[in-house]
Amino acid sequence: METIVGGYKSLSFFKQSEIIYDFTVGFVKKYIDYKSRTKDQMEQAARSGKQNIAEGYLQKSLEGKIKLLGVARGSLEELLNDYQDFLRQHGLKLWEKDSPKSRTVRAMVYNRYNGYNNYKIYMGVPEDAGNAIICLINQTNSLLDQKLRWLEEKFVNEGGFRENLFKKRMERRNGSKI
Repeated sequence: METIVGGYKSLSFFKQSEIIYDFTVGFVKKYIDYKSRTKDQMEQAARSGKQNIAEGYLQKSLEGKIKLLGVARGSLEELLNDYQDFLRQHGLKLWEKDSPKSRTVRAMVYNRYNGYNNYKIYMGVPEDAGNAIICLINQTNSLLDQKLRWLEEKFVNEGGFRENLFKKRMERRNGSKI
């Protein structure tokens, strides 16, 4: 099992998912009608992204970890689409990937003390808020995609938890040393 110093909470994509969740709660409170199903959907997608990373990292099996990180990735993609829909439906501009504003927001993840408070400055203007979080979601999704590729390769090369337990059991049963 992969050991991370500081556990899953030290992983960049977990920290970023926590910022995404906190930002989304503030965003929907400010810009989405409290009676709207979209409000609930966005909050749940953001929460699911964060919580499935945590749950995935507590799995003993690579299969379980891959599955739950995939669920987290899917939830964040759903949330990304909600923010893109918000901008489109409100006639707001989606920033170009390499615009100065996008680059500024993307650079924030490299701040050692990055947290939700760093992103709150974008909350005052709906176009800036939507675009800032879109940048962060895209970065987080990219990291999750990398991790999923790595875990899938590891699974193919090393096998899964049950498969390896079975091998050890058979070795013991046959009198082989483990």
